[in-house]
Amino acid sequence: MSEHPVQKSHRTPGRAAASNPDIRFDRFTAETVDDGWARDEELPVLRTEVRDETARKVITSNSSPDLSFDRSINPYRGCEHGCIYCFARPSHAYLGLSPGLDFETRLIARPNAAEQLRKELSNPRYQPKTIAIGTNTDPYQPIEKERKIMRAVLEVLRDFNHPVAIVTKGTLIARDVDILAPMAAQGLVRVGVSVTTLDNAVSRAMEPRVPSPAARLRVIRQLTDAGIPVRAMVSPVIPALTDHEMEALLQACAEAGAVAASSIVLRLPREVADLFREWVAEHFPDRATRIMGRVREMHGGQDYDPHFGQRMTGQGEWAAILRQRFRLATRKLGLDRSLPQLRTDLFARPPQPGDQMSFL
Repeated sequence: MSEHPVQKSHRTPGRAAASNPDIRFDRFTAETVDDGWARDEELPVLRTEVRDETARKVITSNSSPDLSFDRSINPYRGCEHGCIYCFARPSHAYLGLSPGLDFETRLIARPNAAEQLRKELSNPRYQPKTIAIGTNTDPYQPIEKERKIMRAVLEVLRDFNHPVAIVTKGTLIARDVDILAPMAAQGLVRVGVSVTTLDNAVSRAMEPRVPSPAARLRVIRQLTDAGIPVRAMVSPVIPALTDHEMEALLQACAEAGAVAASSIVLRLPREVADLFREWVAEHFPDRATRIMGRVREMHGGQDYDPHFGQRMTGQGEWAAILRQRFRLATRKLGLDRSLPQLRTDLFARPPQPGDQMSFL
């Protein structure tokens, strides 16, 4: 550890992470330190950079017993929403980028995702099952407004009558109601909207570029009014910071039209633990020790327990109390149900250029 304070090279307004942790796959590390020669000029603002990636495969498979889906799509890598607690941050290290500020500011767009998806769904060996989108990074983060990659992906799924489950914090999803509503009428769509807190100040600090809690409640109403089933995702629950809001959050989501709910406790894999600890010490110094103590209590004395069956729900007395509160509240509000399975029997490959016409 250097004896000098770290020298910042940029100002970072609207960012949750305060630093760029080393990339765990790099052989060497570097640190810029303040050598005492103060600079007179004002530091530049750290801006978002986006570069394109040509996707050679767009449907990703998984076999996790903790997940309800076995395939997913990520139109983007990295996420400008910048949620400090995001479990997807460590995935940026595989790109040679840091899970810290790089994850929020150095984004990868996959402009050919829809074209590649059409090819993969057209494969005669492909068997349809629900595709999840938004389970890693948010498909409706700010750059989607201009890039429209998610919309293009939805157009392909619509053309194939393919089921899709979407998770988002972004209100931009309302733009695509014209696609989603007809698909929902066929049993091909469900949406999960994540609402972590009703406190604007807490939300702005921990998820700085996410629409406000009130805006997310409004988009739940917009979707449900269009006939699109919405699950309220009260996730993650942060002990000693947002856990006291659970019942109020669920009630607000139910009043907005949500028909089901889910909840996951805070989990801090790999670099996320240090980033979160750094963040909570800066923004909530009066309760930082208590928050991290509760986190470790729910994860077997560690910042994170990666074991299947426990990493999402936590363990111990505190986690059990949260689960009981969630069950009671969802039962009272009528949110204690699972959404019906999406249909796969409607899947059909649309005619392709060069296909022989049927005489039937």
